[in-house]
Order: sequence, then C-alpha cells, then structure tokens
Amino acid sequence: MPSHRLASAALAVALLAGADAAAQQPDAAARAAEQERRYQEEMAAPRPIAALESVWLEELTWLEVRDALRAGTTTAIVSTGGIEQNGPYLALGKHNYVLELACEAIARELGDALCAPVIKLVPEGNIDEPSGHMRYPGTLSLREETFQAVLTDVGESLAAHGFETVVFIGDSGGNQRGMEAVAQRLNAEWSDARALYVPEFYRYAEVFEYMEQELGIVEPTNDGLHDDFVITSIMMGLDPETVRLEQRRAAGKASINGLPLEPVDETIEVGRKLLKFRVDGTVAAIRAARSAGG
Repeated sequence: MPSHRLASAALAVALLAGADAAAQQPDAAARAAEQERRYQEEMAAPRPIAALESVWLEELTWLEVRDALRAGTTTAIVSTGGIEQNGPYLALGKHNYVLELACEAIARELGDALCAPVIKLVPEGNIDEPSGHMRYPGTLSLREETFQAVLTDVGESLAAHGFETVVFIGDSGGNQRGMEAVAQRLNAEWSDARALYVPEFYRYAEVFEYMEQELGIVEPTNDGLHDDFVITSIMMGLDPETVRLEQRRAAGKASINGLPLEPVDETIEVGRKLLKFRVDGTVAAIRAARSAGG
C-alpha cells in the first residue's frame, strides 16, 4: 500500500479511537456519579438491626462505627503488645492478652472510645544476627521503621473516618519510643484530630508499689525470669492456660517469685485489682490530656 494511504488509514484509526474515548468519558462520569450517589445513600441509611454491645472496632459493622461516631464516640485507642519470650510459663502473646482486658476496660470507663485491634507485632530485637528477645524461638520482630509506619497508617485511617482523638498505649518497654515519635509527627500534621501518647499505662513500678503498699503483697524472691506476679495474675483473669497453670501445678511450679498462684480465685481477684489500678490511672491521664487540648 502506498505510504500516503498508510498515513490516511492511521489517521482514520486515530480519529475513531479519539471518538470512542470521547464517547466513553460521559459514561465514566455517569458511573462515578452513580457510585457517589449510592455511597451517600448508604451513609444516610438507618441501621437495620440493633448494634452489638462491643468496644472493639473489629467486632463492629461499619454502620455501627458510623453511628458511634455520630453519637460522640470519637476517641480510638491503639494498643501495642508483642510476641516475645516470657520465660518457661507465659505464652508469647503475654502483652496482647493483657491488652485484651485493659483496652476494653479503658474504653468502657471513658464511655466515648473504641479499641482498634491490638498491634501484636512490635520491635523485639534485630532479626539478622538476632538480639534481645529475637534470640528465643517464637519471637516475632518488626523493624522500628516498620512499627512506626504501621502506627502512622492506623492513626491516619482512624482520623480519616472522623475519630478526633487517637490514643497510643503500650504494654512493652520497647514500644514506647515509637509510639511517642508517631504521636508527635501526627500532631504536627493534623488539624482536625490529635494523637495522645499515654506513658502512664506502662508505669509498672507504680503497679508494684500499689500491690505492696495497698494490697500488702510482696514478692519475696526473684526467679530471674521475664515474668512476675503482677503480669501473671492479670493474665490468669483472662485464661489460666496462658500461664500454663495446670502444667505448673502438675510439676509443682505453681508460683512465681515466691508467691503462690493458688487459690486461683484469690490470685485472679488480685489481678483484677491490679488491672483496675492501671486502667484508672490511664483513664485519668487520657481525660487530663484531652482537657488540656481543649
């Protein structure tokens, strides 16, 4: 085919393609408009059933979260735990189990808060040439930058949905620096929300002081384990299996740092009081920080 005819054919194809694209643009715009209309309709639709009585974000439907926000539940708690070695008796998820109890209690006491899913993976030591807890099988570790990126994305997700206050609490010492840094960065960026890093939750020295002075319970010895009566008694309130109570009983090891874990009901009651002490201090700190921020 002569070259001028090839050029004409190419031009015709191009014109047809352009015409098709132009014809498709109104269709694309119409589809987008229809999608937005449906979205707005969904957002305005009444919830068809009663809401679940839960403070855990992951247990709720999006309609339940929408209605909670509209009713004034505008605080979200982001708690960080860990998967780490905790001696021969406690499950690797020790901190996460504590937070299952603590976050719910804090949210219910505040009355206007929900709990984001517990951030179960945190920095636990170097992975390449393992250090710290990473030297023990089963521990899972995040790089510090990964941890902070996760916290940032979770915090920004919550703010995007209308939560006005995002609270960061952690049950492990290695989590504190990252939470504080992320809260500072988010506050520098946000105008319609704020982030609160609440170190009061992790002040274990105050918990031991309360146990000793107010409850009259003192650990007479130290077994040299990553374990203690405070953490064990709180965990037992969730599930005695997490501290291997039956196995310890069979082996004659149902004690920690010189304190017996039985009677079980008494130990669980002590754990309940210790948890309440932590919850009350954390709630007071959150309320004070929210008030200070206007």
